[in-house]
Order: sequence, then structure tokens, then C-alpha cells
Amino acid sequence: METLYHQTNKQIQEVQSQMGRLETTARESVHLLENELQARIEQIFAHLERLEILASKELLNRRQNAKLRVDQLKYDVQHLQSALKNFQHRRYTREAQEREREELMSRTFTTNEADTSIPIDDTLQFNSSLHSAHRGMDDLLGSGSSIINGLRDQRSTLKGTHKRMLDVANMLGLSNTVMRLIEKRATQDKFIMVTGMLITCVVMFLVVRYLS
Repeated sequence: METLYHQTNKQIQEVQSQMGRLETTARESVHLLENELQARIEQIFAHLERLEILASKELLNRRQNAKLRVDQLKYDVQHLQSALKNFQHRRYTREAQEREREELMSRTFTTNEADTSIPIDDTLQFNSSLHSAHRGMDDLLGSGSSIINGLRDQRSTLKGTHKRMLDVANMLGLSNTVMRLIEKRATQDKFIMVTGMLITCVVMFLVVRYLS
């Protein structure tokens, strides 16, 4: 397991290094780099599946630590997969904007006798809206990346919190059971009291009626 673990960890570091080349690679060949990175990420996922099987076969005192190490590698490669998809989305959006702009600039406008105006206001407005949507998407992706980093920092804290929450949940479950028993006993006592009062009233009525 150790050999495969270190090999997979090395592959993740190499993909992280190659991710930095995406922004500087020429447009004509950037898709080739994207395909290469995607293939390496898929290979890492295959190694992780094998590592999960090996971790489950470790000795009991080492199994938990082995699973945590594999989970960390899985988190890292999932982050790389998300980063690659975000880059591809930005590239597709940018290329679509450029095509729209080129079509707008190359469009031939003709005039006629009835109307000599050039109806380009709607097209310009659409182009402006497209740019605004692109900026909004970049802001959203940036926020998402910040959230992911925050979740990663909180991961170790949540493990301890999860155990404490289970303990509290067990305590609450016991408290709820006790409360239900108390409420049931109170209802029974109330029924007995009302029944006793009714029987007493009947007895008193019979005594007064037949002995007086």
C-alpha cells in the first residue's frame, strides 16, 4: 500500500504543477493540456479505488489512519478536478464572447428606403449583458473556491465535533424517553383521580338517598 500511496501522491503534485500552465498555454494547444490533465486525474481516481481496498485490509490499529490518508488524497484530487472544470468553463465562456463580438463586428448592415437606421442597440445591450454575466460567474467561482478552502481547514475540527454530537444525541434520546414516561404517568394519575372522584360522588349520592 505504501508504494501505491506515494506514487499517487506524487501524481497529484505533478498535476498541481501542470495546472499552473493552463493560463500560459497557447489557445491552439490548451485543449491538449486539458485532455492530458483529465487523463491523469482519472488515473489517480483509479489508484484511489485500489488504495481504499488496501486500506480496508490493514491491521485494525492501522486501518483508521490508512483510511484518513486515502481520504486526504481523494479530497486533493477532487479539488484538482473542480479547478480544471472551472478553467474549462471560463475558457468556453470567453471563446463564446469572442465569437459574438466577431460576428457583431463582421455583420453587414444594409439600408432601405423605408428605414435608414441601423438596429444595433439590442445587439450591443446583449453583448454588455453577456460580459456582466461572465464577471458574475467569475465572482461566484471565486467565492466557491474560498468556501472549499474554508471547509478543508475545518475538516479536522468537525471530526471531534461529530463524536460530541453523537454523545449529546444519545443523552437527548434518553431525556426524551424519560419525559414521555413522566407524561404518560401523569396522564394515568389524572385518570385515576377523576375516576376516584366520580366513584366518591356516586357513593355519597347513594348514602344520602337511601339512608336519609
